[in-house]
Amino acid sequence: MRINLTSVLVDDQDKALDFYTGVLGFVKKNEFPAGGAKWLTVVAPDGPGDVELLLEPDANPAVVLDGRPAAQVYKKALYDAGIPWTTFTVDDVPEEYERLRSLGVRFQGEPAYTGEVASVVFDDTCGNLIMIVSG
Repeated sequence: MRINLTSVLVDDQDKALDFYTGVLGFVKKNEFPAGGAKWLTVVAPDGPGDVELLLEPDANPAVVLDGRPAAQVYKKALYDAGIPWTTFTVDDVPEEYERLRSLGVRFQGEPAYTGEVASVVFDDTCGNLIMIVSG
């Protein structure tokens, strides 16, 4: 068993694609119509290419909670609690922190260490907090 596809809920697929490719450095793999949205995936430029990240719209009206799409309610609750949606691995957290900060990425603090593992959390501009850790 292995992971082939995982997703991050986004409030705007085009904005997400710009951020995840132009800022984070992922590469677009798939983009085609899917209902009223797109099937839009990115992959790591140096990864195997078979693990895709789906930039999935958070506005699916099929499941509603408190009058809003449930995905939006859940995503906002995580964000407000300071809980990252997902985690990505980088070789050097302080270096990536400086690179992303120079591109205008908003962080929730500075890199912190738990033993030898560094981590830091940033805002992906699409309604999520994302953590990066050293690998």
